[in-house]
Amino acid sequence: MTTEIKKIGVLTSGGDAPGMNAAIRAVVRSCAYYKIECIGVYRGYQGLIDNDFEELTARSVRNIINRGGTFLKSARSKEFVTKEGRAKAYENLKNADIDALVVIGGDGTFTGAILFNEEHNFPIIGIPGTIDNDINGTDYTIGYDTALNTVVDAIDKIRDTASSHDRLFLVEVMGRDAGDIAMNSGVGAGAEEILIPEEDGGVDRLMASLKKSAKSGKTSSIIVVAEGEKSGKNIFELAEYIGENYPDYDIRVSVLGHIQRGGVPTCFDRVLSSRLGVGAVEALLRGERNVMVGVTNKKVTSVDFEVAIKGQRPVDNELRRVLNITTV
Repeated sequence: MTTEIKKIGVLTSGGDAPGMNAAIRAVVRSCAYYKIECIGVYRGYQGLIDNDFEELTARSVRNIINRGGTFLKSARSKEFVTKEGRAKAYENLKNADIDALVVIGGDGTFTGAILFNEEHNFPIIGIPGTIDNDINGTDYTIGYDTALNTVVDAIDKIRDTASSHDRLFLVEVMGRDAGDIAMNSGVGAGAEEILIPEEDGGVDRLMASLKKSAKSGKTSSIIVVAEGEKSGKNIFELAEYIGENYPDYDIRVSVLGHIQRGGVPTCFDRVLSSRLGVGAVEALLRGERNVMVGVTNKKVTSVDFEVAIKGQRPVDNELRRVLNITTV
């Protein structure tokens, strides 16, 4: 591979996701392999503005492949949202002789990259790092598999209590706009019903399911609810509504919250992160610009940022069908 790129910056932005450290490690080691300097940017886009740079070598990223979070830190940058802030970031990059960027994050991160490229024509490659798995152009995002395993483990423990005390548990999982975590963890943990943002009528279906369960004498259940589920009720109001209609149920609410973001990345996420980190550097060396690298049908591919963040992916109806069959 031949290229004029001699120095690459790498940053993480948005919510942290298990596997981000593994992706940083792969970017740094790929740069070392291809004899390119690598510069770590701390605290995402804010670090570009603050000139918070540090040279990274293969030694800098030893023993981080198994660590959750991101050692480069992450932060929301109000200043980068402004044209003036992005201009300052560009000047800092040029002054540091950085020729290209690898950004690890989700749709907000890629939206910032699009604006930056439009204004300054700066080469950027994105790596999808978000537990929500809500990015187009890749089958999986970094952190998603680890989050799923965390959620299923938590629900398994909750089910022990639900069964012991004949309780109905509503378990809220992350997913503001996408129900991938809810749908897959719900099926994997044997939930009786799943409510996700992409579907209307979830509450009506839930009430019908509870009515069926009540008739059969079932007194303990697990209902998985994505945080962005659009019934118009938060999970506590939903619990109250169920209680008003089914007073015999002993209802409890468990909001899993940020435990879903942390933890040791699974082998799947470590391998995915490593493949995408290498893929990002090699995409730059091939002359690709302003695209995201992802994995589709087990192959590393690339798509334009606009495609990656465009709209919602369709609901997996096959999973919904499996849920309906396995809860009979």
